[in-house]
Amino acid sequence: MLAWSGRVIPPSRAGPSQGLLGQGCDGKVIRRVGESVSLNSTEKIRIAIADDQRLFSGGLARIIGVQPDIEVVGEAHNGEEAVNLCLETEPDVVLMDISMPVMDGVSATRRIREVLPRTRILILTVHTDDGHVFQGIKAGAQGYLLKDCTPDDLTRAIRTVHAGDTIMAQDIAQKMLTTFEGIRNEDDEITPHLTERELEVIKALAHGMSNKQIAQSLHISEKTVRNHASNIYKKLHIYDRTQAVIYAVRRGLVNLETLGSG
Repeated sequence: MLAWSGRVIPPSRAGPSQGLLGQGCDGKVIRRVGESVSLNSTEKIRIAIADDQRLFSGGLARIIGVQPDIEVVGEAHNGEEAVNLCLETEPDVVLMDISMPVMDGVSATRRIREVLPRTRILILTVHTDDGHVFQGIKAGAQGYLLKDCTPDDLTRAIRTVHAGDTIMAQDIAQKMLTTFEGIRNEDDEITPHLTERELEVIKALAHGMSNKQIAQSLHISEKTVRNHASNIYKKLHIYDRTQAVIYAVRRGLVNLETLGSG
């Protein structure tokens, strides 16, 4: 095992918040997170933090550690430490920085997802450039937030990715969608057949609607929505909502202006 020099944090050491994380972002997401995710009263989301700025990572630990359903299990200060911390603690969610020494956050994300596929990665970054975004998604990250997001945005994002959904800050999502819009016409792959209802569902997914919202708008049950989504994923050989959005944009099923106006 690689050497690890980070620290594991006992729950009792997660002190009260010392203030806001930043000035905030508007929280517009590919997967909207307005609805809270309910957990069993005794269940806690176990969080690992990976960031080379110790003051920042310590502040994160204090801010999210006061949440009744969140437990910070440790901090790491480079990608190598992050991998070993995760092997030791097996967290539910990792808050991952991209630019770290020894091993960058994208490489650490890829490695963690290989050995701990149930651990979800939420990247916190100052980067909005396409290269970082696409590499992170390809490596297996379930979410991207900018570091100027609010504490409320962050805790909602943690609950969202823990529940199996995907979240992205508006600036990052728009850059990703714009890039795929530009290459849409270059793809000659034949579109698999989707039923009319499946097309309605994938359009709704692309607009960030929750299963409950889709069910209400289409007058069907949430179970039926989940079944349609599962069929879509199988037909298109995709695995999550982020890929559904990318597919919908590339195929012209949704309009970027519509996505950007929500």
